[in-house]
Amino acid sequence: MVVMNDIDRFHLVEDVIDRLPSLGSTGAYAKQYLRNKLLDHKAWIDEHGEDMPEIRNWKWNAKTT
Repeated sequence: MVVMNDIDRFHLVEDVIDRLPSLGSTGAYAKQYLRNKLLDHKAWIDEHGEDMPEIRNWKWNAKTT
């Protein structure tokens, strides 16, 4: 559902890249990678009816200092 509403981590990173024009071509390559991951994700859902394992099983690994 968060992907469909463009509030997943991939879309959020794309928004950040858009706000940092100094990234130049690096930002463009990163955005293309993210778009490709979203296309892969949609195809997986269409075939399997659930999120890709790397999405479904993702955990926040915050480091403590």
